Amino acid sequence: MKCSRRDLLTTALKATAAAALPVAAFRFLSPAEVRAALADPALRWGFLVDTEKCVGCGFCVKACKLENDTPYDAPVSRTWVERYLVTRDGETHIDSPMAGRDGFTDPKVRGETIDPAEITKAFFVPKLCNQCDNPACVQVCPVGATYQTKDGVVLVDRDWCIGCGYCIMACPYGVRFFDPVHKVAEKCNFCYHRISKGMKTACVEACPFGARQIGNLKDPEDPVTRIIMTQRVAVLKDEYGTKPQAFYLGLDRNVR
Repeated sequence: MKCSRRDLLTTALKATAAAALPVAAFRFLSPAEVRAALADPALRWGFLVDTEKCVGCGFCVKACKLENDTPYDAPVSRTWVERYLVTRDGETHIDSPMAGRDGFTDPKVRGETIDPAEITKAFFVPKLCNQCDNPACVQVCPVGATYQTKDGVVLVDRDWCIGCGYCIMACPYGVRFFDPVHKVAEKCNFCYHRISKGMKTACVEACPFGARQIGNLKDPEDPVTRIIMTQRVAVLKDEYGTKPQAFYLGLDRNVR
């Protein structure tokens, strides 16, 4: 019976574990990871989200799915939008039906009807891969399928991924998922195929309100860099030490 390269690598990893040798002792370099060294070292991509401009329209999610060939009706997405409703009793109600792809037209949150008179605050928060400077997903990948370019973007080599799921478990932001078609780990990659050609990401281009921006953090004149350096911005889950490079304006303390 003919075996695929993925089957052979999976078998090899299982044999390694059986021998009680730490997987971290082995480091396979994928061809894509080697090519990543050619990226421009004077460039560091970063993302800026303005939560005060997001209206939860879902255009960004639609654009992302179409651009990156993510199954449109599957409950997975490279980016998503969360709705937050804070009520008088101090409770925070959160939902993201179909990743927020179709907007938020249902007044119910996870099937629960909330009295509008009880709502003290309502807002939307877009989320995506944080392209961390210290990415946990890269550290745990045993075969080099998840790797970081010199310009800061963490990518996944579909041909090299064996579907072990270590990266999905390691990501503290929950941005990774198994692609139901390709059967490998997937996530947002800042539309690397676009930004490396001078184009904007699909979600940035689709947002009609300017809630999303991408820029070069090593360029002090870049609009994104200027905002990050001069205004009060925040990052998600800073306590994990991953050094996320997705920054938020107007981030509410209730955001998880």
